[in-house]
Amino acid sequence: MTFRHIVLFRVHDDVDIELLDRTVEELDQFAHHPGVVSWIIRRSLDERKGRVIVEDATFENQVAFERFRTDPAHVMAGRRMSQISDWWVGDYLTEIGE
Repeated sequence: MTFRHIVLFRVHDDVDIELLDRTVEELDQFAHHPGVVSWIIRRSLDERKGRVIVEDATFENQVAFERFRTDPAHVMAGRRMSQISDWWVGDYLTEIGE
């Protein structure tokens, strides 16, 4: 069973575009973290409700996700994201290829 981790970050309106772009680039670096099967970071094309960063990740399993979640680099990124956004998380287990 793989572990899916989907996050929608609603970026605060006062965040400038340079910081937003830099944040997307920084989050994209987690694609190389051990246990990551798939890692997609994109700005949503639909900005009717504001600017949203979409994080769509698949991990080898829940253990790999827990290692990622507690990694100091991820903890630091979470702190930075809490300063510039609010977010919603969807986590679930899935069969490979599902």
